Amino acid sequence: MSILSRIFSGEKSALVRWSKELEEVNGFKDAVSLLSEQDIKKEIQDFISEFAGKTERDEIRAELRRIAPRVFALTREAAKRAIGQFHYDVQVAGGFALAENHIAEMRTGEGKTLTATLPLVLYALAGKGSHLVTVNDYLARWQASLMGPIFHYLGLSVASIQHEQSFLYDSSYQPEASEIEQLEGATQGLVMDVKHMRPISRRQAYAADITYGTNNEFGFDFLRDNMVQHASQMVQRDLFFAIVDEVDSILIDEARTPLIISSPDMDPTEKYTEFARMVEQLEDEKDYAF
Repeated sequence: MSILSRIFSGEKSALVRWSKELEEVNGFKDAVSLLSEQDIKKEIQDFISEFAGKTERDEIRAELRRIAPRVFALTREAAKRAIGQFHYDVQVAGGFALAENHIAEMRTGEGKTLTATLPLVLYALAGKGSHLVTVNDYLARWQASLMGPIFHYLGLSVASIQHEQSFLYDSSYQPEASEIEQLEGATQGLVMDVKHMRPISRRQAYAADITYGTNNEFGFDFLRDNMVQHASQMVQRDLFFAIVDEVDSILIDEARTPLIISSPDMDPTEKYTEFARMVEQLEDEKDYAF
């Protein structure tokens, strides 16, 4: 029965497993609540400065584990002030699970979108980009917009990559009426608060501290980056950390559909005939190693 209890009481086991870290986060709650917005922004920037120049992943991960409780407490307070939502203990435990590369199963309504902000902020501090992979363009843009005020309050940038366009959360941006109508048409009227999403280039979206997008867009951008003629044409930077939303759908169901990409042949075909004749003249061990 003890084995079955551990298997089927996921919520309890998660709270127990991360109880020490959760206690640390709650221990910061009162002190963090007294900080001003500028104090919080400065503390986040100080963390970012600490990671400047660090390239060893194990060293970075060890440092992130050390500061995680404090960063979670700051993010929690930012969410409370920016959008009026405060991470519950179970969401904080879920944040620690995701930060440690575990699968965090949460029921509908338990706040997966809010939970993901904790590890996204934590890994963004390393200055190498933090991604959230979701199932469709609408969710990628809506989640970035919905959580945007939290990241903005912390002084971090957040972008969303769509099939045709990319966006950056900008609290001062107001879209044209035509843009809203176009979005309503693409999402069948399912438009929520996306008024602060400013169009940007794809490269700029990947340069943001946090980037939301779909598995297809991230995958095709990776393939396209491997087909460019110059490094300056690449849009992605080195991949560092990602959270996969609806992991069973993306890594099992969606994975059955391969991503295939090709480019037109721009070289004249006679070159291949010429090279074939040259290869026939090469001698084994003299001109090449097999």
